[in-house]
Amino acid sequence: MIDFLNDLLWGKVLIVVLVAVGLLFTTASKFVQFRYFGQMFAIMGQATHHESGGHLSSFQALVLSVAGRVGAGNIAGVAVAITLGGPGAVFWMWMVGLVGMSTSFFECTLAQVFKNAEPGGTYRGGPAYYIQRGLQLRWLSSLFSVLLLVTFGFSFNALQSYTVAASLNDTFGISPQITGLILLAVMGVTIFGGVKRIAEVAEFVVPIMAVGYFLMAMFIIVTNLGSIPGVFALIFKSAFGLQQAVGGGIGSAIIFGVKRGLFSNEAGLGSAPNVAAVAYVKHPVNQGIVQAFSVFIDTIVLCSCTAAIILLSTVYEPGTDIGGITMTQAAMAEHVGEWGRAFVTIALVLFAFTSMIYNYYLGENSLNFFSEENKALFTGLRILTLALIVWGASQDLGTIFGFADVTMGFLALVNLVALVLLFKVGLRVMRDFDQQIKSGVAQPVFDARKFPELNLDPEAWILDEPSVPAMATASSETQMP
Repeated sequence: MIDFLNDLLWGKVLIVVLVAVGLLFTTASKFVQFRYFGQMFAIMGQATHHESGGHLSSFQALVLSVAGRVGAGNIAGVAVAITLGGPGAVFWMWMVGLVGMSTSFFECTLAQVFKNAEPGGTYRGGPAYYIQRGLQLRWLSSLFSVLLLVTFGFSFNALQSYTVAASLNDTFGISPQITGLILLAVMGVTIFGGVKRIAEVAEFVVPIMAVGYFLMAMFIIVTNLGSIPGVFALIFKSAFGLQQAVGGGIGSAIIFGVKRGLFSNEAGLGSAPNVAAVAYVKHPVNQGIVQAFSVFIDTIVLCSCTAAIILLSTVYEPGTDIGGITMTQAAMAEHVGEWGRAFVTIALVLFAFTSMIYNYYLGENSLNFFSEENKALFTGLRILTLALIVWGASQDLGTIFGFADVTMGFLALVNLVALVLLFKVGLRVMRDFDQQIKSGVAQPVFDARKFPELNLDPEAWILDEPSVPAMATASSETQMP
């Protein structure tokens, strides 16, 4: 039953729906992910932690979301896509990443719009909140929260723990039990510090892991510059069936490229908006733009790094039995020597660790939706999370992995339905931002008073400066959908 549901959800339904929604959002927004690409870097520097009054900054929210998006899929998943779909899968992975940037833009913008202000000086938000406030469907928002808790808060943390333990045991001979205890200590210190501690740890670890892996890939690319044109030619020929790389030809390239891209960047799955809502921004679109950049980092940059490492080596051969993390390790060892295997393992451990931090926060956010100030309940979640991490380190979790994929598939469907129903709201907020930019406003400000029908939390949008010029008049608002 689990295999049947996974094949139905990920092999037929979601692969079509996610791409279709991404294309709709891209065209209707006039390619918003490209129009504001250059502003992503400026936006991240607009509000530091101090300037935001103790709230998380856009950069902290970015690295926290990158911590979740970047994981085993960037190292092992890309190798699987190339093994099963040929080098052409990389091209279709790029395409779904570029389209997914628009989906992430809208889901994270909506998360900001409908976020709640918390007594402790932070924000909470995500799909459960914009479903409840925007659509007023309490049962659907509750269903989303339960699915989020089970999928990320429980199942995926046990799975990540298993991945870390198995990798360290295979490469360095460290027993899974020892790895479980180490993860228990490190994760305990992190998650008992609350969301600000989680963001601070991610802010430190994520740039190190991402930049380190990127620099290693760039070293390999630079030392193999003469082979780069051939690699691109191989990718494009395989992508369009001009060069038979696998038995399925172009069909396999598209299917596995799209699937790996969607699994890796999580655009549309409803996970990243929970983090996007935490940041302090002056306009919701700011965080939408930043989170679109997060998809770019994950799929276009880091997944491409793994593809380059593999395709610039002689490890990949059509029909080869080597795949997953083994292929990436073998390719790295060919480029830099045997120590490259250890480097890939360490990178995988860091990627998995930051994903565990991210997964815990998603579980906490889903629990917060039901009970905002129950400290005993949150303590219980933290203890259970740590217990699952220790337990998962020494288990074979194939069945749990399949079950988690099913719950994540339903999670995505709930989120996508909500996004389509709230798309006009997202467009209206985006156009408010567009109009302020066109009017010469350097840093657009969101005035919740212009959106009285949206049932927003007034404490989450207290203006800290005079409202923007009156270019958003009542007449211009009525022209928006």
